[in-house]
Amino acid sequence: MPHRRRVERGVVHHPVFAQWYACFADHRTGLAALRHDMLAGLSGRVIEIGAGTGPNFAHYPRTVAEVVAIEPERTLRRRAQTEAARSGIPVDVVPATAEALPVKSEAFDAAVVSLVLCSVRDVQRSLSELRRVLRPGGELRFFEHGRSLRHGPATVQRALDRTVWPLLMGNCHLSRDPLHELRTAGFTVGTYRRGRVLGPGPALPWTVVGVARRTG
Repeated sequence: MPHRRRVERGVVHHPVFAQWYACFADHRTGLAALRHDMLAGLSGRVIEIGAGTGPNFAHYPRTVAEVVAIEPERTLRRRAQTEAARSGIPVDVVPATAEALPVKSEAFDAAVVSLVLCSVRDVQRSLSELRRVLRPGGELRFFEHGRSLRHGPATVQRALDRTVWPLLMGNCHLSRDPLHELRTAGFTVGTYRRGRVLGPGPALPWTVVGVARRTG
């Protein structure tokens, strides 16, 4: 198990959003297959930030030795602990924030972010922490949503981010650019694909799934 720094427990609490997310957001059409593809080929020790209710846990390959799953929201964390117990691999669900990961530097072979960079308080600090805990050459697998490539929708996204959307949706921001943030943080972005995720609840039409790597 990783050596951990002391952290404040229960640092995030969005009970209304968490209940909605637990009921709807993890069950969109095609999402299970997307998660399976995103995690395929991983091995060794993995850290996942913003694990939510733990929908990724069932899709980790058996070559993964351990997953340390970071989830600051207490309602989601309880659901994740239930999913961890059902998983076929060791999963440790930890209360902490992405900006202050309670683990040793260069302790992990891979990291996973899944619909989380939109809602962290400080994107660059969170990615800096992931670089710290990844070994040199370690992979970051990502599935994120973000800013539209079209001017009109992007303008609407920015307007929503300045008003009601983060308040209603657990600090989610629609207009962040995950690829730009990854590159700014010093990750080398590899292959990725853009797509749409539809189903119950608001659609995620501007998503990106891919692989980045810690270099240097």
